[in-house]
Amino acid sequence: MSTIHLTTIIKADIHSVFDLARDIDLHQKSTAKTNEKAIAGRISGFIEEGETVTWKAKHLGIYQTLTTKIISMNRPGHFTDIMLEGTFKSLKHQHIFKQKGKNTIMTDIFDFESPFGIIGKFFNYFFLKNYLTNFLLERNKLIKTVAENNK
Repeated sequence: MSTIHLTTIIKADIHSVFDLARDIDLHQKSTAKTNEKAIAGRISGFIEEGETVTWKAKHLGIYQTLTTKIISMNRPGHFTDIMLEGTFKSLKHQHIFKQKGKNTIMTDIFDFESPFGIIGKFFNYFFLKNYLTNFLLERNKLIKTVAENNK
């Protein structure tokens, strides 16, 4: 299992940041490079606890689909999604939010495991963890920009 831990400081209130982080439309804008589209389940607006979304995107030159489900949500403190179907052996993404003065501290804890045993572990180590970190950073950059410009 590999874990990516990211912290983003955003000069905006926690409720706005929380909503932007679960906004399907904003997520699609942040993933324009991979042509990511919501194709089933919740395909627009704010995803809620118990809902699923299926994404189709081009990663590593191949179109793939990934279905995730929001398994827990406590607005505005956190929500967690897990993979139900996709190319990973497992995937869990915790989104945690804390207000600190006029800032929101947004934390991502992204746990994933690739298939293919030892080959998957090497792929994680040499490529995939960095690729996914950059993917999440791009998403967080857009959330930060939108939140800070909408005050």
